[in-house]
Amino acid sequence: MSIKYYSVIANELSVRENQVKATVELLDGGATVPFISRYRKEVTGSLDEVAVAAIRDRIEQLRELDKRREAILKSIEEQGKLTDELKSAIDGAKTMSELEDMYLPYKPKRKTRALVAREKGLEPLALKILEQNTGDVEEWALAYIDDEKGVASMEEALQGARDIIAETVNEDSVVRGKLRNLFLKDAVITSKVFAGKEQEAAKYRDYFEWSEPLSKAPSHRLLAMRRGEAEGFLSLDIKPDEETAVELINRIYLKGNTQSSAQVELAIKDSYKRLLKPSMETESRVHSKLHADEKAIHVFAENLQQLLLSAPLGQKAVLALDPGFRTGCKVVCLDAQGKLVENDTIYPHEPQRRITEAGATVKHLCEKHKIEAIAIGNGTASRETEAFVKALGLPSSIAIVMVNESGASIYSASEVARKEFPDKDVTVRGAVSIGRRLMDPLAELVKIDPKSIGVGQYQHDVDQNLLKKSLDDVVMSCVNSVGVELNTASSELLSFVSGVGPQLATNIVSFRNENGAFASREALKKVPRFGDKAFEQAAGFLRVRESSNPLDRSAVHPESYVVVEKMATDLGCSVKELMGNKEKQKGIKLESYTSETVGLPTLKDILSELDKPGLDPREKFEAFAFAEGVESMSDLKTGMKLPGIVTNITNFGAFVDIGVHQDGLVHLSHMSDKYVTNPADVVSVQQKVTVTVLDVDMERKRISLSMKGDPFSSRKTENRKNKKAESPNRMDGDLQHKLAMLKGKFGK
Repeated sequence: MSIKYYSVIANELSVRENQVKATVELLDGGATVPFISRYRKEVTGSLDEVAVAAIRDRIEQLRELDKRREAILKSIEEQGKLTDELKSAIDGAKTMSELEDMYLPYKPKRKTRALVAREKGLEPLALKILEQNTGDVEEWALAYIDDEKGVASMEEALQGARDIIAETVNEDSVVRGKLRNLFLKDAVITSKVFAGKEQEAAKYRDYFEWSEPLSKAPSHRLLAMRRGEAEGFLSLDIKPDEETAVELINRIYLKGNTQSSAQVELAIKDSYKRLLKPSMETESRVHSKLHADEKAIHVFAENLQQLLLSAPLGQKAVLALDPGFRTGCKVVCLDAQGKLVENDTIYPHEPQRRITEAGATVKHLCEKHKIEAIAIGNGTASRETEAFVKALGLPSSIAIVMVNESGASIYSASEVARKEFPDKDVTVRGAVSIGRRLMDPLAELVKIDPKSIGVGQYQHDVDQNLLKKSLDDVVMSCVNSVGVELNTASSELLSFVSGVGPQLATNIVSFRNENGAFASREALKKVPRFGDKAFEQAAGFLRVRESSNPLDRSAVHPESYVVVEKMATDLGCSVKELMGNKEKQKGIKLESYTSETVGLPTLKDILSELDKPGLDPREKFEAFAFAEGVESMSDLKTGMKLPGIVTNITNFGAFVDIGVHQDGLVHLSHMSDKYVTNPADVVSVQQKVTVTVLDVDMERKRISLSMKGDPFSSRKTENRKNKKAESPNRMDGDLQHKLAMLKGKFGK
């Protein structure tokens, strides 16, 4: 890779060139984004995860650009058409579009009208007309009539010449560049319903006759229109004003007012309608789709991060219920480590209504397994089951919590669940998942495909490779920011630890099963194929609570143990006495422990970790309850104020579960008393809010809600602003994808 890319990326991301160089070298050496941002701050100048990921994505894109550049140069050279001037131009191309424009005239193509005309010997006529000198064009054309070559008339000769000119115009990189900019700036997207499909396409009726500037179309509308087109209900057209587009080309090619100029003008109109407009529309579709995908993926990624980092109940004995009517409610009891210890089925609802028997079973299980919390899935019969459990008179110390069960059925039918519970049916596995996600949402949700968790926006319509990459980044970031207990983690959770991956995760669990619990981090090196590189990347993110070395329970990396031991020795105490002891820590002068490899950023992280070793960054768990007596849409009335939980955030608002089996929408305009442009500035997934019912549409199953008047929404907005102010180095999440995809593909 050319070193020039370091400066390119540095300028784009507003960081120093040496930061980019150091980051790229670490990435090329196999380091992960979480490891680099956490444990190599001296090397990168304290770049955070978003910045490191942006550098990773941009360097990958630029290297792909170089691969394409090499392929194009090779192709043109093999044709014997590569000049020094052309090579220089191709070497200087900064975007894929520029490269493809330069390659277009040399690109092997099917038999075009221009190619046919050239085979008939009409290229000299086309070139003469392009000069636009005075003269009788028809007389020129007569000289090219040749029955043997298939030119039967003067008009056929002129048409063939215009076909050649039209293709020349289409392959002109200057024309394409200017038209591309015109489409990006002024194109309008128009959507129309196909005649006779109005009833079938009812859900797309907002787009039956719709038109707006493409550059201003929000992602959710663009993706909705594209889905309507893909399903055969809508036709889409993207174009700027045709006269403006043609006049733009005329200014480049027309030289006067001669007969030949008139022929060129006809060729330009044909070139635009037949070649350039379809080509530019295709590019605009790709470009706008990337924008829409980027927005949708960013929303999905933020929602997923908030969901994964939602507050865990912790290690408590849990009874979990997967509610149902006819088939009953599946009951599972889990110990404090999440192990299934007993399961049963109760029938407290219609049609059986075995309420007394069901109540006795639940009470018995709670006493037998010393249950500390009850998790109830929020699907069918959830509110009825909640009311049944609350009426049992259980001890007040047992929290009763409604749990979002999205994706539980996906997990229950997965290979992971089958391996763990080969003798249990899918309903029991689903109940286990509900209970475990109350105890530790992160550890349980990593077992499920993120697209099935229910926090996305058009997730099946966006680029699946980009979506997967983004969501994998989020999961890895969350797992490593929280840390993983080595002796209890599943192989699925371990696979997201920096430097581990699926195979090493399987090896770790197999080794643990065969040899017992790991006594220390150092014992990881005994795992087959777990070499020094993997240990370097992973060790700091793994915890061993029962280790004799207290640092194994912290986020201090083993490579820094010697520093902490030196601190303790200098203070005349043990490492264990130093950890969590603010008074002793006050005696640490960080400057005394700097070296060539350990700087103040790492030392500050170490001190922070010594202050609160192994601190879980997630918020403290708080129980939540829906309003009593409001269990279905028919119970809702305009003006009601209700508690709710945010389940999903989109660009146009947030969806809130208010306990009626149908989430309501808080539109952007009703998010706060203050003006809001981004719902994520006001709420987060799993946040508890108070909403007011604005409207209930029973026919379309739509609930409109408002958060105006909720004091928390204003506080959340201020908190988000304060966090950004405290982290000036952290770039906006949108930037990562924009830089990697939009700049790389289409230029700035």
